Formats: sequence, C-alpha cells, structure tokens
Amino acid sequence: MSTPLILGRNNYTEISNSIIKPIKNKASKLWWISFICSLMAFIWGGICILYTIHTGIGVWGLNKTINWAWDITNFVWWVGIGHAGTLISAVLFLFRQKWRLSINRSAEAMTIFAVIQAAIFPIIHMGRPWNAYWVFPIPNQFGTLWPNFNSPLLWDVFAISTYFSVSLVFWFIGLIPDFAMIRDKIKNPFKKKIYNILSFGWGGDLKQWQFFEKVSLLLAGICTPLVFSVHTIVSFDFATSVIKGWHSTIFPPYFVAGAIFSGFAMVQILLGIMRKLLKLENFITKKHLECMNLVILVTGGIVAMAYIAEYILAWYSKNPFEDFIYFSSNAAIGPFWWAFWALIICNMIIPQLLWVKKIRTNYLWSFLIAIFINIGMWFERFNIIVLNLSHDYLPSSWVGFFPSFVDLGIFIGTNGLFFLLYLIYIKSIPVISQSELKTILKKN
Repeated sequence: MSTPLILGRNNYTEISNSIIKPIKNKASKLWWISFICSLMAFIWGGICILYTIHTGIGVWGLNKTINWAWDITNFVWWVGIGHAGTLISAVLFLFRQKWRLSINRSAEAMTIFAVIQAAIFPIIHMGRPWNAYWVFPIPNQFGTLWPNFNSPLLWDVFAISTYFSVSLVFWFIGLIPDFAMIRDKIKNPFKKKIYNILSFGWGGDLKQWQFFEKVSLLLAGICTPLVFSVHTIVSFDFATSVIKGWHSTIFPPYFVAGAIFSGFAMVQILLGIMRKLLKLENFITKKHLECMNLVILVTGGIVAMAYIAEYILAWYSKNPFEDFIYFSSNAAIGPFWWAFWALIICNMIIPQLLWVKKIRTNYLWSFLIAIFINIGMWFERFNIIVLNLSHDYLPSSWVGFFPSFVDLGIFIGTNGLFFLLYLIYIKSIPVISQSELKTILKKN
C-alpha cells in the first residue's frame, strides 16, 4: 500500500482553513526567532556590501591569479539552488505528478529568492555596479558601444533574467486562486483590499479555471527548456575558456545535474522549516520526502559519475597541467585538501545513506543530509574555481586564497536575505495551493 499524500481526516473546508491559518493568526515565537536571526545576518551582509562598493573589491581575498573566487562560487551555488523550483513546478506539472502539489509553491518561491541572491554577486564583482546597465543592449553614453554578444558572461544576463521573469509569472499565476480564497475569508478590511487587488477579480467560475489551466500548461512548457538552458549557459562561463580543467564538454550536463541535486536538497531544508513553523504535517508526508530523496539519489549519481569521468580523463591525458584541477590526486593532498574531501564526503558518501528506506523517509535525517549536500555543492563550486586558478601554467603564479571577513559577511548576508524573504513569504502567502490539493483529496 502506497503512503498517502494527505494525512488525517480532511475535507475541503479543513484544507482551506489549515492553509490560511498561518496568515490569519499571529506569528509564533519560533518564527520571530528565525526572523530576527535572518534579519541580523542580512544587516551584516548589507554592511559588507556597502563597504565593498565604497572601498572596492580589493577588500575581498582576491589576488593577481585568483580573480574569481568566493563571489563567483556563491553566484553559481545560488543559481543552482534556484534550479529545482522550476523543475518541480513545470516538469512535474507536465508529467502530472501528484506529489508535487504540497511542495511546488515553496520550490517556486525558492527559485525567485535564490536568483535574487545570485544576481547580487556579479553586480558587485563589477567593481562599479552603477554601470551595470552596460551589459544590456541599450544605447549608453559611449554612443555606439554595445555589449559583446560573444561573451558567455552576457549570455548569463539574458538566460538568468529570462529564467527569473518566467518563473516569477508562473509563480504569481498559480497564486491567484489562493489570493481569492484569502480575500473571501479574511476580515481585516485593509488586508482584504490588498488580496482583492492581487486576486485580479478571480471568481472561480468554469471559464476562469479553463483559462487558468491553459496558461499554467503554456508557462510550464516555456519553463521546461529553461531548466536545462540556464545552468548550461552558466557552465559556458567556464567551458568556453582555455583554462585547464574548465575547457570541458562535460560541464553543461554536469552543471545541470548538480543544480537539480543542490536545488532539491534546499527544498528539503525549506520544507523541514515550513512543516514545523506552520504545523503542516498532514500535507507534507513521508511520500513527499521519499520522492524528493529519490530524485536526489538519481541526480547525485549523475554528479558522482561526472566526478569519476573528470578524474579518469585528466589521468588518461597525461597532461601535467591537469594534475592539479578540482578533481585530481593532487587536489586530494594539496593545500586545498580540506575543500576536496568536504566535496567527496558531502556529495558522494553521505547521500548514499538515502538508499536505506528508513533514512530517506525520516524527516530529521532528510533535513540533515540536505544540509550536507548543499555544503558539498558549495565546496564543489569552490574547488572548480579556486583550485583551477591557484595553479596556473607558470609556477610563479601558484598562489593560495583566503576569504576576507567581507567575503564571509556577504555570503552570510545573502543567506540571511534568502531566509528573511522566505519567512515573510510563508507568513503572508499560502505555501500550498489549496485548490490543487483538493483535487487529490478523494484519491488518497
């Protein structure tokens, strides 16, 4: 007998009341503690960003050889985290997977918030963020100067902005029926007016639902290729270069699999937080947990195979410059051995615990393993960037890297902003689509 997707004796009214309760009621003490911690982290990061803009990126740990480091590591990491949201929302919607219904809203919000964090790093890495509009194909004060369309860095701008725009529209369209539900149930006149505007006059008649289904299907079809294109283009930042260890055709599929791997792990973390804060245990069940962990196992296996392929190709080529890339024997025993083994333990060893059913259906174990996976994926991006750049073709260019307090502060600040946005979101917007959830109530 399969595990049900909804627990307890629920009817349509109880589902609506359970989902709207966190919005109508006052926030719990645990929510406020989480909010204050996130706010403090965000303020610290904001101060570090202002200090960077005022002083220059020389306050980071960069040097003459490693001019990409902590910032681009965080950029690729955040873009990867934002990947799973569209996969859950669009791809699983097209395949009519019912287990997505309780988790897709959090995944969609995660996409929006993660891409916002990712966008921060390239902008401040420019050194002159007030000139950021130069990357867009618009006339500027230099007259005929236009962006270099041959640069993969420019491809990033178009890919990520398109991804963000479509994901935002897809997320908002799905919220309209829930905004109408809140509008009809809430008593506060000010909030009622706000939700009335957001619901766009939704009445729930048959014709509106038909249009809603068509638009959702169309947007899901548009979003699906974006799942594969965005992180493929991010990988081109590396693959189109001539730097050892980066010039690799395996990077696009490898980056996509890694992005889904880390993105699903972050969804697990957010669901663990939301499930306890909002008391939605009846709607986020072991079935959801197991399905997501199975996806993590599959994508984690693809990532592990990419690691092995990278090592074998570097070894078989007998190229001496390949002896110190992010996945080589020298990386395991060199000055960055700690980052290499953090990658191996967190990405290849710990996820294997999910083969055990008791572990992959356990809330605490899934939460902890998801944290380790995201730590490991961060170290993977760190190894790809810093290890490859730290040993250039000339021994005179072999240098180390140590993050400054500003590097650490900005990273902590983006994490604080991410969770701050998520906490505000779960307190003001339905985290589960009550209309979609009701469609499977009788099928459990």
